[in-house]
This record gives sequence, C-alpha cells and structure tokens, in this order.
Amino acid sequence: MTRTDTDVLILGAGASGLFCAMTAAARGRRVTLVDHARATGRKVRIAGGGKCNFTNLEMHARHYVGGNPHFPKSALARFTPWDMVSLLSEHAIAWEEREHGQLFCLRSADDVADLLEARCRAADCRFLLGQRVEGVEHDGEAFVVTVAPAQAAGGDADGGAYASANSGTHAGTEGASPKTIRLRAAALVVATGSAAWPQIGATDIGHRIARQFGHAVAPSRPVLVPLVMDPQWPLHGLAGIALPARVTTGGTSFTLPLLFTHRGISGPAALQASCYWQPGEPVEIDFLPGANLDDLLRAPEHGKLLVRTLLGRLFPDRLAERLVPPDLAGRKIAELSRSARAALHGAVHAHAAVPTGTEGMRKAEAATGGVRVDQISSRSMESALRPGLFLTGEVLDVTGQLGGYNLHWAWASGKAAGEVA
Repeated sequence: MTRTDTDVLILGAGASGLFCAMTAAARGRRVTLVDHARATGRKVRIAGGGKCNFTNLEMHARHYVGGNPHFPKSALARFTPWDMVSLLSEHAIAWEEREHGQLFCLRSADDVADLLEARCRAADCRFLLGQRVEGVEHDGEAFVVTVAPAQAAGGDADGGAYASANSGTHAGTEGASPKTIRLRAAALVVATGSAAWPQIGATDIGHRIARQFGHAVAPSRPVLVPLVMDPQWPLHGLAGIALPARVTTGGTSFTLPLLFTHRGISGPAALQASCYWQPGEPVEIDFLPGANLDDLLRAPEHGKLLVRTLLGRLFPDRLAERLVPPDLAGRKIAELSRSARAALHGAVHAHAAVPTGTEGMRKAEAATGGVRVDQISSRSMESALRPGLFLTGEVLDVTGQLGGYNLHWAWASGKAAGEVA
C-alpha cells in the first residue's frame, strides 16, 4: 500500500472540485484531487449541449431550491457572474449571452473544463484519475482516504464500470498503480456531485460520506427532468408539438416553451416546473399565456367562427382538436352559453393533470435533496460537525433552476471552500 500526504484532498474533479482546487492551490496549499473518471469535468464538458451554460446574469438565491433558501446567498455574493466572465475572458474563451441572461461558450464546453484543469496543474495540483474511493475515516488528527484503481474495483456503482469511458481530452490515470493508495490530509473536500446522470458516472457517494460524519441528508429526486403523464391523459399522442405555455405547480409558475413527448411533457417550462413538482400533485398548463381567450370569444369579428376554427388559428391543429370539448367544436362562438365559454376557458388556460412520475435520474440534469445545510457554514462550506470537512456543489441540498445556476453554484461553493480549506 502506497501512502501519501497532502494539505487538501478533494473527492471529485468536476466543476466544484476543480474550482476549489484552483483556489486552494493559489493560497500555497498542496492539493490532491481524486476522481473515479478518467477525465476531469465530465458534466462540465457536456453541459449546455456541449456549449456550457456557465452562469446567468440574473443570479439570485431565489433561483435555487433547498431546505434553506438563504444558504446560497453568501457564496453567490462573493463570486458573481462577472467574476466567471472575467476568468474566461482572461483566457480568451469567447462567450455569448442568450435569452433569460444565460451565458454560453461560443466554441465548446471543453474550453471551460480544460481551463480549470490547466490552472490546477499549473499550481501543482496532483490528479488521481480513474481511482475509486474505498474508505474514508478520521484518525483523530487527519482524514485518511483509501483509493484503488476503479477498473480493478469490478465496476460497482462508485465508478468502476464507467472509468474506461473518456469524454474529455485528458484520458488515463495519473499516479495510478495496481496497489491501493492511502491518502492523508488535514482538509477533506467532498465535491462528488449528485446522482443525476448516472450514465456518466454520477453516484451518491458524497451523501454516504456525509452520513458517516453525522450529517443528515435530504432525500434526492430527479429535477430539470421531463414529466411523465398517465397513458389515458387526453393530450397523449401529441409528441413533437412545441409552443409557449405557462406551467404551474407547487405554487410556482414558469412561462417558457413547452414540448410534448411520447410519454408526457418536456421543454424548459416542464423542466423548471419539475423542481417544484411533488409526486401526486397536479400541474396546471395555460396554453395561451399573455392573452385572454374570453376577449377573443367576445370579439365581434369572431362571432360567426366555429370554435374549432378559432382554436385552429391559435394552436397547432392536433393540439386544437384535443383542447376543444367535442360538444363545442362545431358550434359558432356567438351561440356559446356562459357555461360553455367557461369550459372552453378552463380547457385552454387551466388544463390540469397529475404526472405519474418523471423520466428519472438518467434524464435529469440535476437532483434535489442532498446534505442538509443547517450544519454547514454558508461562508466556507465547512462542516460544523467535523472541522476540516467541506462539502460543495450538488452534494449539498442546494439545487439551481435551468439556466446556468447549478454550474455557477459549483464555482461559487468550490471557491468558498478553497479560500479556507
């Protein structure tokens, strides 16, 4: 067994781990990063469709969900979207602003991951890639972490099975050997992310480590994920139709594009709503946000139109056919009773349905839940239960909405830990 000492040991060489390492190393700390993947920043490299939605100009704690809505405020205040823009600009990485304040790389998400890794390597951070964590303990003086080559681990849920996959530019295991390595460090940073996207190696190992040191973990569930509807849902069979809509659930509404899928609904409106949806609760869809069907029904020029004709002008034909109550479709608008107009209004502006579930972690961009933050410092991400233990990024009970918020939380929380660890 090989033994090695370091000042800061970071579990996870993803967005948060890399930013933490870069920050800690700049303070002169000896840093070692361990990851069971053979490439750094795997989620970063595929984020934003490969263009990396790296932050959002509308950064605020209200765009995050979790047990304590105030927890992200400190870290977000000390690392702003313009701080990230400055870092990318310093390295000539071109970016663009898209709708809703989202900032993306112009060329490739690899540019961001490669930049962070290069900064870490320039500061002499040590990378142990393709290494699986086998045990974590504290001997009374320091943290002791045992790791072994991931492939030799037999492909279990902690990363052996996917370690041979390479989605980045830095393949191979640096410093790996057939033998177990025992790492000793004064500070341990758990930056292992959430269980979303298990197909690229995501696991819940960070939550298991946190529990080992006494931390409570809120149950995880997939979010930023398509919603699945019952096969008897009246709007099934409309896959491919997309339109602006307002989706409301859990007291929160989003007016964004909505996409019908073979199993339910997706698109930004549904993905955002999934952060607030709870099993068994309904979602309500307004298919005509920003307009009032009642006003259109009262317009004199529409009086002689059939109901199906008017709705055919407002919506794609297949959707219009499903939205109109059959007994009203062939009637003239001027002939509609008050109750008929109310029924039509409800069908268009307040279509309610109860999803049967979601498409699961494999289709989720993030997961809610995680290590509860009531015993975590909002300034440094350090545990109040075990000094020297830090938890960052998605492993915490902090989840961002769609639009670059989760990556920015990874940067901000990683930096906060790196300034102290």
